[in-house]
Amino acid sequence: MTTSALAASAYASLADLGTGSSSGRPAATGGGFGDMLEQAISGVADKGRASEARAMEAVAGRGDVVDVVTAVAESELALETLVSVRDKVIAAYEDVMRMPI
Repeated sequence: MTTSALAASAYASLADLGTGSSSGRPAATGGGFGDMLEQAISGVADKGRASEARAMEAVAGRGDVVDVVTAVAESELALETLVSVRDKVIAAYEDVMRMPI
């Protein structure tokens, strides 16, 4: 179950992707949409890897179950956010394609 604090944290981390402040990478100099999209996808993939690493630590007996659940929830929320953004981009593209010339 996701909480509002967890959702706020995920949205904040996605918002920070464009600035490079929390991802550890420098900010994109071009500031293009493609760069932002690439960083967002990379951030979701990083969250997935972190979640998997936490799960493997718990299986090995070195991790905490709460950390695993938190990491999985953050990963799930980041993926759902990315899918939602993808759907909005596709809808906007379809609207533009339907416009008369």
